[in-house]
Amino acid sequence: MAARNPPRFDLVGGRLCLDYCNTTGDRRGYRDERLETYADIVGWGWRAGILNAEEAVRLARLGTRSPTEALSVWERAVELREALTSIFCAVAENRRIRPGALDVLNGELAGAMSRSQVVPTDNGFTWLWAEGGKALDCVLWPIARSAADLLTEGPLAAIRRCEGRDCGWLFLDTSRNRTRRWCDMRICGNRAKARRHHERVKAGAA
Repeated sequence: MAARNPPRFDLVGGRLCLDYCNTTGDRRGYRDERLETYADIVGWGWRAGILNAEEAVRLARLGTRSPTEALSVWERAVELREALTSIFCAVAENRRIRPGALDVLNGELAGAMSRSQVVPTDNGFTWLWAEGGKALDCVLWPIARSAADLLTEGPLAAIRRCEGRDCGWLFLDTSRNRTRRWCDMRICGNRAKARRHHERVKAGAA
């Protein structure tokens, strides 16, 4: 990974864990997988701010040197994403959460918290990840922590699924009236407006 800028990923979820869920395309039709390799996970971590450029390059090289371990981390990463998507879709749609999905999250969370430390800063204290940017699975740690924080601290009532056709991405609705319908108005919102306009024109012609 020699790029000077992080790869392109859309970050519209409002929380790290929701952005991670949105690394596939349509959940209601065809599948657009955006994490096909371990290098893709590293690239997403860079884009999401989990890693800096130096850490991303280091992890990409480590993954190349240890392909078996990198494959194992990739499999865990995909399993975690599917579990989180199942959890947050259930929350958004007021359905019961599948216990197995929580088991996956809790398994990754246990490993993440064993690598976390509280350290002092100029303004108080903060979390620090031991081996952050060095362990192949370090990208997963803040994702699991983000999911746990959202589930325990909320706001759960603000979690939504995009209503755009062929989308279904997750996002946190922070609008004043809690009426946001689209993951991104510029994409799904404008497509919906264009589709409604086309239907009105078609109906008028008929």
